[in-house]
Parts: sequence; structure tokens; C-alpha cells
Amino acid sequence: MIPIPFNRQRLFKLIERFNRPQLVVLGDLMLDKYIWGEVSRISPEAPVPVVEVKRDTSCLGGAGNVAHNIEALGGKSILVGIVGDDEPGQWIKAHVRDNRGIFVEPSRPTTVKTRIIAHHQQVVRVDIEKRTPLPDSLENAIFSFLQKLSFDGLVISDYNKGLIKESLIKNILDLAHKKGIPVFVDPKVENFHLFSPITLITPNHHEAERIVRQECRTNAQIEEAGQKIFSLIDTRYIILKRGEQGMTVFERGKRPIHIPTVAREVFDVTGAGDTVIATASLALLAGATIEEAALLANAAAGIVVGKIGTATVSPEELKASLYV
Repeated sequence: MIPIPFNRQRLFKLIERFNRPQLVVLGDLMLDKYIWGEVSRISPEAPVPVVEVKRDTSCLGGAGNVAHNIEALGGKSILVGIVGDDEPGQWIKAHVRDNRGIFVEPSRPTTVKTRIIAHHQQVVRVDIEKRTPLPDSLENAIFSFLQKLSFDGLVISDYNKGLIKESLIKNILDLAHKKGIPVFVDPKVENFHLFSPITLITPNHHEAERIVRQECRTNAQIEEAGQKIFSLIDTRYIILKRGEQGMTVFERGKRPIHIPTVAREVFDVTGAGDTVIATASLALLAGATIEEAALLANAAAGIVVGKIGTATVSPEELKASLYV
């Protein structure tokens, strides 16, 4: 149940306007692979389970999952990032609606996260990645590409894999400011200071603890952390994600609002942050207040954590959740 007053018909109309804006999603691209199986015995070689593989699946991860969430909700997105000159990179390019903004860097592999799932539980995750900073040539190519694009909003999805560089972000934020384009950021702590000025930032409570160097567990601690974040960067809104405690919404100059989680059963939190930034960005561009955007993002996150693996939400699912 959504815990604070809301106008259901108003939220429905906002969801129906998700198809209007054109969003650019800039960030670290990766391939999420899942190996699904069963465990019936322990290995005689080491005290680890033996997973008998039944099937495997692949999907867009990282910034790709943000774009996938935007499009699942009815929105339009152009994905901008880099992949390696390899099979996973080719898979990503083949599974993106518009791949004009995906650039190939032969000197690094495409980031791949492989999760082994047995009996609905993640057994282990194996990562292939290289985090070296973006070459200047690719940085220039990405910025040149963005300069020529027409779009209504920019989402920056930072997974700290090397795409987010100070010079690139400064140029992009200057471009967005000149064009009056709102910028929505899902940050990593290491690059947090680069994201200013922006419209919305969505750290989780673990990231907030590292940013403000204090515990972020109680409502009072969270409220103090939000004000410190406002003092560190120029952002209009903050959605501070708190896991099983829901989220807290900040608007500069106003009292924060605490929104409890609406998740009834949590199977997998993979990609829930991607769903939050995708939904909140679409809602704000559709004309929502930050409270309405957060309500919709919270509802969407509550849906995806009830699914196993990297997941998305449809407009119909989101609408249906508003009746619960």
C-alpha cells in the first residue's frame, strides 16, 4: 500500500505521458548473464555446491538496464557508452533499439557480470571488467555525439567502470545547462563530487554514509545526511534509497518526506536502483512533482525486487500496483 495521500488518476495520467520525452542514458554498459540450475550435492573437490545447469539467459545491465527500464515503461531512450570489440559488446549493440551512441573500445573487454542462480538463490557472481579511464579520443567522440542530439532529459548511470571522467561530465553538464535539459544521476561515491549542477540524484543509504561520513539508519540521520548532500553539490532534488525502509525524498528548501517500501516479498534487489532512476526521471519529465515521482519510483522498485534477476516494470504493472 502506498502510505501517503495520492491522486490515483493523476498518477495514471503521468504514466500515460511517459512516452513523450526523449531521454539520453549515459553510463557504464554491461552484459548481465544468468546461469540457472539446481544443486543436489556438494563437490568432492572443495566444500562448494555443484550446480547442474538447466539454462542461461542474458540481458542488458548497468546503464543498459536503465534504458531498458525506460523503454519497458513506455519511454524513449538513446543509450550512450562504450563496449569492447568482443562478443558481449556485439550482443549489447544488437539488443539496443538505437545503438548510435554505443562506441567500441578495442583495448578493453565489455563488462560482463555472470550470476549463477540455484533454487532462486544467487550462488556466486563472476565479473569480467577493466576500469581504466576512458581514452580522450572516445571522450571527444561521445561529447560530439551528444552535442548533435536533440533530447529532453539526461540520465547518468555511474557504475564506476571508467566512463565517468571529470572533463567529460563537466562538458556534458555545461551543455545540459545551456540547453535547459534536466539531469538525473544514479551516482557512485567515487565520482559524487562531479555531479553538479543537476536536477536529481539518487544515492542509496550505504553510498550516503560514505558521502557524508555518518550513519544513515534512522530518519533523523537520513534527514541530516540529505542536508549535507545539498551543501556538497547543486541538486534540486534527492531521492535517498533506503532498501527495506523505502526512501526519503528531499526538495531544496522543503521538509523531507519518508516513503516506506511497498515491496511485499523481496527475491532479488539486482537493478532496483536502475528502476528508481528510470521511473523518477520519466515522471519528472511528464510533469510530476518530486513526491509523485518518488511514489511511482518506489512502487516500481517494489515490483522489480519481487522478480528474480535484472527486471523491468510495464506501465500496466505500475498502474495495478497503485490499487494495492
